[in-house]
Amino acid sequence: MSNNAITLDSYERYIPKSEITIIKNLAEKLGPAKIQQINSTRIGGGVAEILHHLLPLMEELDFEIHWDVIEGNPEFYNVTKKFHNALHGTKAEFSQEELDTFKNVTEQNYDVIRDDMDFYVMHDPQPVGLIDQKIRNDGKWIWRCHIDLSEADNRVWGFLRPWVENYDHAIFHLPEYAKDLLIDQIIIPPAINPFSDKNRELTDAEIASVMERFEIDTELPIILQVSRFDRLKDPVGVIKAYKLVRRYLDCQLILAGGGASDDPEGAEVLREVREEAEGVENVHILNLPPDSNFEINALQRAASVILQKSLREGFGLTVTEAMWKGKPVIGGKVGGIRRQIMHRSNGMLVQSIEGTALRIREILADPMLADHLSENARKYVQENFLLPHYLKNWLLVFHSVNNGGDGVVRL
Repeated sequence: MSNNAITLDSYERYIPKSEITIIKNLAEKLGPAKIQQINSTRIGGGVAEILHHLLPLMEELDFEIHWDVIEGNPEFYNVTKKFHNALHGTKAEFSQEELDTFKNVTEQNYDVIRDDMDFYVMHDPQPVGLIDQKIRNDGKWIWRCHIDLSEADNRVWGFLRPWVENYDHAIFHLPEYAKDLLIDQIIIPPAINPFSDKNRELTDAEIASVMERFEIDTELPIILQVSRFDRLKDPVGVIKAYKLVRRYLDCQLILAGGGASDDPEGAEVLREVREEAEGVENVHILNLPPDSNFEINALQRAASVILQKSLREGFGLTVTEAMWKGKPVIGGKVGGIRRQIMHRSNGMLVQSIEGTALRIREILADPMLADHLSENARKYVQENFLLPHYLKNWLLVFHSVNNGGDGVVRL
């Protein structure tokens, strides 16, 4: 089934028909609506990927959808990357010049705001300041945060907060990410599309073709991490854990990732990864283009164990994707990974390099444990994190925003 043929009804393969009926009824009661979604990139990163799959389903429900991207110079993206790290709890120093750069580029993007929309949805800090244009229209404004703010740097959050509190609602992945705000907050975890190139079922021949292209030995157990080359994903720590595993087991490591147009640190982190892997046997470092969804799918399906050893994490859709493919997953005990993996039930949670190595060895040595984790992982994703669940939650958000202040959401 091609992506172009995917409709809401296609998901009856994975979710009850009654859920699809509820989604259609919610859309009908909302009526025709015009929605503008704004983020900082169309390619690379989880936000863009979610929008690529969510927005066509919204259009199918007869909403008028506009997806626009702000434009910035390298200095702006350097600042927003530092914001990203600081909001995740990493210490950073900011000059007044950097803060002024953020404000100036925000003002240069004011004209991206369309007139007469019913809903304006801004994703993450990059476009948050566009709320200054709220006075131009009567639409409802929503700030969608994909970042773990539980340990956010006070200066950065203090800088952004006045903008956030001008929105009508703020949306976070998890309750602990929410802040003490003067506006209503809603909790919605993200989701994956089981029909996308990254998640659809693959034939053995398709998987084998990718392994052959990357010269990967399918006879050796494969340890895999898929993520951008970002220090918060700890790819260097993954290599260190692999070195410990190699003392006991003959296996191989694949680090598959790439960059995003709004992430200027990727090249530097990739250099650090290559330095750590120098001289280590059977390490494959794949710097993939942003559209390598089919390749990532094949790598995940060929893997014996999949890691997401993040030090900070908003939600971690790479974990969701790996669990969907029925793989034993080991994740850092942080952020949204903790809400997906229940330790020793549908995956493993770790907090150190040594612990990661231990859990890899345990899974590789115990096929029954691997099967137990894999079966429960796929079932958990099917029941909680597929795209129609996310679409339904968004429709409930729009109803809630329209009924704000009533105390009752009238459906």
